[in-house]
Amino acid sequence: MRLTGLAMRVTIFIGENDIWHHKPVYSEIVHRAHKAGLAGASVFRGIEGFGASSLIHTSRLLSLSEDLPVAIIIVDTEDRIRDFLPQLDELVTEGLVILDDCEVIRYTGRGMKGSHGSELEER
Repeated sequence: MRLTGLAMRVTIFIGENDIWHHKPVYSEIVHRAHKAGLAGASVFRGIEGFGASSLIHTSRLLSLSEDLPVAIIIVDTEDRIRDFLPQLDELVTEGLVILDDCEVIRYTGRGMKGSHGSELEER
C-alpha cells in the first residue's frame, strides 16, 4: 500500500493502565486498526502528563509511576479514519481523541521502494 498527499491523523491519549477485556486499550486499538486495514498505528509512552483528572503522572516519582500517559497515532485517508471512529467510541471511555488533517510526504515499509505522488492511492 502506498500513501502520500492529504490524509487524516487521529491521536488518542489514554492511560497505559486502561484495560479492555483484560487487555491494554492501546493494544486493542492497534489490533483493531490493523484488522480494519488502516495504513498504520503507533503507540508512544509518555514520561509525564496529566489529563481531565488533573493528577500528574510521571516516571520520575516511584509512587506515581503507574498509569503513565500513552498516545496512539493512526494516519490514513479521512474516510477510513472516520469509519474507524465508532470503534474508538467503544474503547476510549476516559481520554482524549483528536483528529487533524495532515500531509503524508513519505510512507514506505521495509523492503518497499518509495513513491512520489500527489494523491492518496487506494489499496
